[in-house]
Order: sequence, then C-alpha cells, then structure tokens
Amino acid sequence: MNHRGIEFTVAKTAIPGIWQWQFRIGEQVKSGKTETKIDLLAIRRVQLRIDRELKRSAGQPEPGG
Repeated sequence: MNHRGIEFTVAKTAIPGIWQWQFRIGEQVKSGKTETKIDLLAIRRVQLRIDRELKRSAGQPEPGG
C-alpha cells in the first residue's frame, strides 16, 4: 500500500485482532503492531503514524508537544 508516497504493509498476525505494520522513510524503518478487529482501522492507524513521522522529519513540532 502507499500513503503520501510512502510504501507500507499491514498484515494479520497469528493472534486474532493483532496487526503487524511496517514502513520506511529514507533509511529509517518503522514497524510495530496495532490491535483492532477492523482491517481498515489498522490501515488508517498506520497512515496516521506515517503522517506524524513525515511531520517530524520535516522539523515541524507535533501538536501538544
């Protein structure tokens, strides 16, 4: 999948309701897990994480911090 030019993957794990995700921005690889029963919500959470990382890499402060 692609979000804002960043390729990412979201895959089910052996544990129901747990999704594994990964993406790369430049040389930095980010990966993790999210818990939800809804596949589209898991994808959306990764997209939001990509947005945060893109803002951080652009040097913009995060809201509330």
